[in-house]
Amino acid sequence: MMEVMICDHFRFSPLSILSSYRSSFSPSTRYPLSVPSYSPSFRLKPSSSSLPSSRMEETHDHGRSKFIDFPFVSAAQKNLMVELISRFEDRFHSQLLPCALPPDVQYYQSQSGTAQASLHIRSGTDDSPVDFVLGSWVHSELPTGGSLDITSLSAYLNNSTDAPNFVFEMIRSSPTTLVLILDLPPRKDLVLWPDDLKTFYEDTQLDTHRQALERVPEVQPYFSSSLYIRSVSSPTAIMVRIVTENGGVERMEEIIRDHLDPISKQVLGIWLDHCACAQRDVGEAERAYLKKRDGLIRNKTIEIDLGSSFPRLFGPEVANRVLEAIKGYFTV
Repeated sequence: MMEVMICDHFRFSPLSILSSYRSSFSPSTRYPLSVPSYSPSFRLKPSSSSLPSSRMEETHDHGRSKFIDFPFVSAAQKNLMVELISRFEDRFHSQLLPCALPPDVQYYQSQSGTAQASLHIRSGTDDSPVDFVLGSWVHSELPTGGSLDITSLSAYLNNSTDAPNFVFEMIRSSPTTLVLILDLPPRKDLVLWPDDLKTFYEDTQLDTHRQALERVPEVQPYFSSSLYIRSVSSPTAIMVRIVTENGGVERMEEIIRDHLDPISKQVLGIWLDHCACAQRDVGEAERAYLKKRDGLIRNKTIEIDLGSSFPRLFGPEVANRVLEAIKGYFTV
């Protein structure tokens, strides 16, 4: 038996793979891996693509269909993911550019075929508060049998607003075990800016959704092993582990359908109405602060989290190709 570990960088990016979430497996062997260097000057923009617009639209449509297929998850989990993506795209439809990732980055797999993934990133237009939105799914077969399946959606705002980002991730290591990460990570220190705490978290009553979910008997709190990760999450973050060994797969589907689904949609609605689309007056000093803080967190994602987990899953060649593409979007 081996230990399944899921990267604790979910506060930064939804591309969590293998690092700190522990199941009942015993420790796995770790191998030294080559991590691609980070170049902050590199910035990939869809507008700079050499592809003609018609070809870009075709590439976008093909990649999106692969992404929203979610071929390895249950019907309830797929329905929830598709609904969240649709609501996001409906709100920002004219303020999102087509996905400009190469086809071999929008879908990729390990040489052995035991790990597969889809990645979909769309940049915001110049008049959009969204810097980019990132969605993904990862499927990895486990040596002990079964699979690890991760579906995620996150949105990063630019410094025209100081509103929180949006992070959603479902991590399923067995049909009866699931970890949910749902948060609006703050982009400013809530002690120094108490009005943000009131506006985004207290007035919106975000904590009531966490409280409602924790009343479900099978739901347990999930604690990241990284103190750094805990420090950058919001005070209303939903981080829970759900185990339905007694009720089986049917009970897990029921919990996803009757509890995770409505709560996730409500939290996304709050983020859309009161964060992403709210008019905010951001001064030059605050913009500089946001740029620095956003940059630090995104750099941490590339240098530590994704740089170590991707090679482990997909091998260095595939990992380097995907990471080089992702870096362009993570550069502030």
